[in-house]
Amino acid sequence: MSSFSPPQPTMDKVIVLYLKNSHILLTFIVQCSRFKTMLHNFSLQKSILSKYLYEMRSVEKQKDSMRFRINMERMGEIMAYELSKFLHYAPHTVETPLGEAQIDLPVDSIVLASILRAGLPLHNGFLRIFDDVENGFISAYRSHHKDGTFDIKLEYVTCPNLEGKVLIVLDPMLATGASIHKTLEHLEEYGKPRQIHVVSVIASDQGIKHVQRFFPNARIWTGAIDEELTAKSYIVPGLGDAGDLSFGIKLQE
Repeated sequence: MSSFSPPQPTMDKVIVLYLKNSHILLTFIVQCSRFKTMLHNFSLQKSILSKYLYEMRSVEKQKDSMRFRINMERMGEIMAYELSKFLHYAPHTVETPLGEAQIDLPVDSIVLASILRAGLPLHNGFLRIFDDVENGFISAYRSHHKDGTFDIKLEYVTCPNLEGKVLIVLDPMLATGASIHKTLEHLEEYGKPRQIHVVSVIASDQGIKHVQRFFPNARIWTGAIDEELTAKSYIVPGLGDAGDLSFGIKLQE
């Protein structure tokens, strides 16, 4: 009885298959590397920001709503400074009492867009650094269903023209990414920004991946990344409801 031997691939076919697989692997590696460079996690480096985040997470410290707001504003200031390194600059001459000096100044038109109400302290921190920018505000909230799911509702949006500008969207908690997704989709009506930055105090791994999937050109800035979400899509360990901790408990769910 003769045994059956399957046809063996030729060397040319092996090389082609290898090159195709190598290309797929290389593309995957490049894409992963690109996502990493577009993600800025401040918890990976030791800085004073960690102290502010510690106090915001602390059950005892966060009872002081004024301190909570101030700490979020401080984080906003630090993040804004770091983000400023990715803007465009041009040389300018300034006249001093004793002569002239050359200084590089930012030339980008910036729009800060905050999701109400939780994003207001973060917005104030950014506004102290970028003190001559335009501003937008978005009222986005979760509309919960009986089965535990929810939709994102936008009730109020005010925004300047975004065409060719740097858009910085501020939301303290990047949980599922649904609010940011809905917001960025809606803001497309106001023009195409040259750069998009998404800023949060704490983000979940799921939320980051969601934003990266649908908005791969957006840079994400966060104070820390938590891996878990509860059944109601709240970040664990997180810090709680950033809006309530800043401005008091609301009656609406």
